[in-house]
This record gives sequence, C-alpha cells and structure tokens, in this order.
Amino acid sequence: MRNLLTKNKSDILTFLTDAGYSKTKAKQLIKHGAVTIGDKEATRPDQLLLPGELVSVRSEQEMREQARECPGLTILYEDEDIIVIDKPSGLLTIATENEKRKTAFYLLSSYLKERSKSPQARIFIVHRLDQGTSGLLVFAKNEAAKQVLQDQWDHADKRYSAIVEGVPREREGQITSMLAESKALRVYTVRDNSEEGKEATTNYKVVKGNDTYTLLDITLVTGRKNQIRVHMTDLGHPIAGDKKYGAKTNPLRRLALHAYYLSFPHPTIPEKRMEFEIKIPGKFYILF
Repeated sequence: MRNLLTKNKSDILTFLTDAGYSKTKAKQLIKHGAVTIGDKEATRPDQLLLPGELVSVRSEQEMREQARECPGLTILYEDEDIIVIDKPSGLLTIATENEKRKTAFYLLSSYLKERSKSPQARIFIVHRLDQGTSGLLVFAKNEAAKQVLQDQWDHADKRYSAIVEGVPREREGQITSMLAESKALRVYTVRDNSEEGKEATTNYKVVKGNDTYTLLDITLVTGRKNQIRVHMTDLGHPIAGDKKYGAKTNPLRRLALHAYYLSFPHPTIPEKRMEFEIKIPGKFYILF
C-alpha cells in the first residue's frame, strides 16, 4: 500500500496524477475502491482533499486479495475483463425457473455491485458447469470480452477429473458422437441419422482404479451440455453420483466430476495465455 500526505487543497484526481498516476489509472483506482482518504473510501474523482489528509492507494496485488473474499465462492483471478472462480459442487452456474439466487452468477454479481458501490457493475456468462460439477468457471466483465471468449471457447484447453463406475476396457481413448437434447432436458447420443445433433468429442485416460471405480483424466475437445456425463454413460461407465445418466452408486454424495484445469487466450491481450489449475478434491482419492 502506498501512503501519501496532501500538502495543498485539490481534488483526488489531480492529487493522484501529480503523484505519478495517469488519469485513466487514477480513475480506475477510485472506481475499484483502491483509494482511501483517512479511513473512508474515495468515491469520486472530483472529491476534494484538504491539506494534511492521508491518502492510501492499494496495490493491484492487494486488490486481488480483497477481491477473493466473496462469500460462498473462491475468486482465483480478476482483471478488467475476466474473473475466474472455483465453483463448489451443488451450486448452479446461472438461474433456473425454480432457483434465482443460489447461483454462482447471482453471488458474484451481487458481490461485485456491493464492492464497487455501483448497481451497474455486471458480469457475463462465458460457459457453464453443471450444478453437481465443481471447479474452474470464467465470467466476463464486459460484453466485448464475453464475445471474444465465446467465439474462441472451442480452442480453450479444458480438463476434468472424474470417478466412473467400473473399469473401462481401454486405458485411454476418444469418444465422438452427435449429441441432442430432449424436451425433458436430457442430453443423449443421436443414433438415428434422421435426428439432428451436434458433434462432441471427449478424450479420457485412466489415472488409477480398482474393481469398483476408476479415476479418469478427461479432456474436452468440444464443450457441449452434459457432454462428459453422456459420453461416460455411452462408454458403459457412468460418473459416480450421476443418477440422471445411469449411475447406480453415489459414494461421494455428489457428482464425481471436477474441472481442474483451464487455459485460454486473454480476450483483450491475445498473446497472453491464461492458465489455471486447481487441486482435485481430496475426497476423490478416498475410494482408491
């Protein structure tokens, strides 16, 4: 944190520019709550300062640490364009007809509005994780970033850990099929050429296993709704805890699917490759 003492009467924007910050940077610092006057947060660039006041400016690192304190969520990274969280199992990504508030989108949006003291603060959906799936989830902080990320999302590197029932015959393989969704919102592999579907490809590799369960490392080549869950069932080894797609057991009392790795080009700095990797939940190992 940088502490500065005022000598003359001026507005906070002029004071910060005289201290070496550009006008754009100074406005961003004020907007994001990084500047305090005494023990109160600066709220406007034209806010007046009197001689002898203490102005404190938090660093980007300090702001990132503060930004991670969102109740119910773990924020792993944030900048002007994106925010990356670790979503817990059981939390929806976005609202449904029956649930509007207990979602990652609602919690994060409410937190950012409160933090910035602005009801206009917004986040935008880039991709989704199923309610039972835990792990890395990215939101955009403006429409331009959202559009770029979604346009390139098939080129993102997405890896998951999953525990499936039984033991796959092959230690590694690729599953490709055409996926469609029924009126009952169940995704399935199209078997009849007369039906329309979207191509989906999933790669898997056995990490460890026993006679009852197998831990897989999974890479998504495409990113269709429920893709991993459907493909594992097609393989004959549904994900543990996935009753919707045929699992008969639920040893972890949750869907045993975790998005642990994600990599993609930054939406406004294409040469900057963003890369995130988080730990696999410890309970994933208790079966082996």
